[in-house]
Amino acid sequence: MAGVDILKAGGNCVDAAICTNAMLGVTEPASNGIGGDLFAILWVEKDRKLYGLNASGRAPHNWSLQDALDMGLERIPRQSPLSWSVPGCVSGWGMLSERFGNLSIEKCLETAIEYAREGFPLSPLISTHFSAWTDDEAPHMAAVYHPEGWVPQYGEVFRNPLLARSYEAIAKDGPAAFYEGEIAERIVAKSDKLGGRMKMRDLKDHTSDWVDPVSSSYRGWDVWEIPPNGQGIAALQILNIIEQFDIAALEPNSPEHLHLFIEAKKLAFEDRAVYYADPEFADVPTQWLISKEYARKRAAFIDPNKASTSVRPGDPTLDSDTVYLTAADGEGNMISLIQSIYAGFGSTICPDGVGFPMQNRGEAFALEPNHRNKLEPHKRPFHTIIPAFMTRNERPVMAFGVMGGDFQPQGHAQVVMNMIDFGMSPQQAGDRPRVEHSGSSSFRGGALEGGGRVRLEHGFSDEFRQALEELGHEVRPGVGAHGGYQAIWREDSPLRYFGGSDPRKDGCAIGY
Repeated sequence: MAGVDILKAGGNCVDAAICTNAMLGVTEPASNGIGGDLFAILWVEKDRKLYGLNASGRAPHNWSLQDALDMGLERIPRQSPLSWSVPGCVSGWGMLSERFGNLSIEKCLETAIEYAREGFPLSPLISTHFSAWTDDEAPHMAAVYHPEGWVPQYGEVFRNPLLARSYEAIAKDGPAAFYEGEIAERIVAKSDKLGGRMKMRDLKDHTSDWVDPVSSSYRGWDVWEIPPNGQGIAALQILNIIEQFDIAALEPNSPEHLHLFIEAKKLAFEDRAVYYADPEFADVPTQWLISKEYARKRAAFIDPNKASTSVRPGDPTLDSDTVYLTAADGEGNMISLIQSIYAGFGSTICPDGVGFPMQNRGEAFALEPNHRNKLEPHKRPFHTIIPAFMTRNERPVMAFGVMGGDFQPQGHAQVVMNMIDFGMSPQQAGDRPRVEHSGSSSFRGGALEGGGRVRLEHGFSDEFRQALEELGHEVRPGVGAHGGYQAIWREDSPLRYFGGSDPRKDGCAIGY
């Protein structure tokens, strides 16, 4: 509603997205906030063009693979400032607002400041975040989220005056308040106290970047993602492989349909484990990985009647809690925005006096000397959060995303198949039960052995489970909830929008 109010006040979709993101930083702090990173894909109607924004931060200058190995680390610890990379969110807000916004940052943060100071009642879902840890487990968050020693419960009013003060500083002085002012000093002080490597230079040097989104067509529809250091191209790889099969001839969510999807996912994720990294530091063959020629070669490894049990990455010629939101306005502008602090409450460390935890995205670095995603000074780590967009005939069709760590490319592909192959509406495409495949491969290295495991949601029958097992898949017992989807679908002549919002999460589609 805060975002809708911004639209009513003369703001555009960019202003509404910034406002909504800031509100979510207040009301859903385990999943997002200004201690984390941001990515966006934006359709600007007057330019008739898509823009991409990579507002992810980099490792400290004084933090290297050799440093980590000298400390005896096998992986970077989550609950430590060693897992911190510079938060890019606030710089992302600044770049979006300065280039495309109608309203000031001050106006966009106004409502979030009020709710942080005055408080809001916790929803059932958000209250579980506050009670999922004890003060002994995360002592550096207790003063912010367990005030006066008590854990806020469902329905109780929670206030965060420290975050209100941080937002006020950003509203007054812009991103400089975060990267050069008192907030930055408090981040560095906490890092120094706990043995971290973050310094004022790291924050002051931070830049976010406008990037060109990358795309691949799926049966005549163009699907767009942000290029690495994120995992967005995994969704394009999955769709390219799936396109080699007549999915529309199959029953939606049948064993035959989802077997092909799972096998395509395995192939794409093995490439992800090897090739996805910061392209400023590593040779990432993005265009080859999302090419149709490569997809045809990879699809040849799929047996329609049997699950693969050993998958290796391809051999191209070389030269991971989150919130997702989307907004559209009356001018025809649309934004797909995702923002995260990685794990629940990030590193679980709040610098003193700022009201937010720092992300632990640096935990994603590999500590292997030959890995493309290895830890290096001032390098961006591999990222799981990915916004998406779909166009047709160079016109915008849908802004969408499916939050949820490793699941996100899998969710993107399942939603697109539901719409394009099976003709579902934006809401139906998200309501449909989903499957998730997981295996031993990861962005820190390692190849899939044994075929991995499949998890199901409610809505799949015992017969479906048995059929997947007969194809050779290991299906985990029980059910879960996979991802959190939101979308806005656009129709022209006259301009109108249709929303879809996932019933698995808090959230809804609102317009006026």
